[in-house]
Amino acid sequence: MNQKPRLGIDIDGTVTCPKTFVPYLQRDFNQQLKYEDIVEYNLANVLDCNEEDVFNWFKTNESYIYQHSPVAKGAKEILNQLQQDYELYYISARHNYLEDITKEWFSKHDIPFDQITLTGSHDKLEVTKHQNIDIFFEDKLDNAEDINQQLNIPVFLFDTPYNQKTLNDGIHRINNWYDVSNILAKL
Repeated sequence: MNQKPRLGIDIDGTVTCPKTFVPYLQRDFNQQLKYEDIVEYNLANVLDCNEEDVFNWFKTNESYIYQHSPVAKGAKEILNQLQQDYELYYISARHNYLEDITKEWFSKHDIPFDQITLTGSHDKLEVTKHQNIDIFFEDKLDNAEDINQQLNIPVFLFDTPYNQKTLNDGIHRINNWYDVSNILAKL
């Protein structure tokens, strides 16, 4: 039997709504902050504070935020459709101690998965290569570029204020999960 093609899928900002952190950042850092203001991935620069403060805030709040993250528009519906023809391998920068919270979230929201790997780092290249991923879904621009260039596989980049740049040919910008089917059909 032929193996299904394997999709590598980031979790935060792709399967979860990219606006997830905004209300928490507003509460704790800047009430005026809007999602559109997050024009780079480094939140310390966006919030004009030091990285240690953001790191400590994140460590304090990550479990709660991950448990209560809303599902991204179309993610549940489209991932359930994709599961019929693809293996769904989630590869996230979350740390291993968040595995139970992560799997409970997937179960609570009926999001299908074949495997979930938490790398504890934004470097997803080795895991993506080792797991023989055919296509990757990401919101972090440098990850998308690295995976596309180093592994020569197509990457779907979810459009966010923090990943605006001209893209390489193998990277396809999408607005939400509903855009996936058309581009997958072309590939």
